[in-house]
Amino acid sequence: MKKLILTLLIGGFVMAGAFAKTEVVYFSATGTTEKMAKSVATEMGADIFEIQPVHKYTSADLNWNDKKSLSSIECNDPKSRPAIANKIDISGYDTVIVCYPIWWAYAPKIVYTFVESQKWDGKKLVTLCTSGGSGLGRSVSDLAKFAKGSDFKGGKDFTRGSGADIKKYVEGLLK
Repeated sequence: MKKLILTLLIGGFVMAGAFAKTEVVYFSATGTTEKMAKSVATEMGADIFEIQPVHKYTSADLNWNDKKSLSSIECNDPKSRPAIANKIDISGYDTVIVCYPIWWAYAPKIVYTFVESQKWDGKKLVTLCTSGGSGLGRSVSDLAKFAKGSDFKGGKDFTRGSGADIKKYVEGLLK
């Protein structure tokens, strides 16, 4: 009888791990981060959702040389939280991978809008970014701080990484 109970318990733990659900949530203004997010979602067999801004960013909005561009204004305002057009629900997932570009060493403020709008208790969080040269910056520590209650596993710049590379990295974090 003890063997049967032990077998059922072990089997239950294995099945729970096999059916753990992963969600990839991404924001991409130019398509670079979208490509990375789709690659990792496909490789990991994860569901994928895009953070869609109410205001679609134009080339002028993204001009980092213009201090009056929308992205520059948002990045310089710690309280900026651009509105999201679509609803993304993480409640049915065990692990959430948030993918975003780096803007001036931070995640775009719309990513903060998303992170702050979710209930993270009991969720594993991994952050992945793409960057034109500044790397992760403060984005990882900031997003982990705003994802209250999450089990933050880590973050990395995968601008040039393959889906298989990202899968290996994420699986290593989740062990």
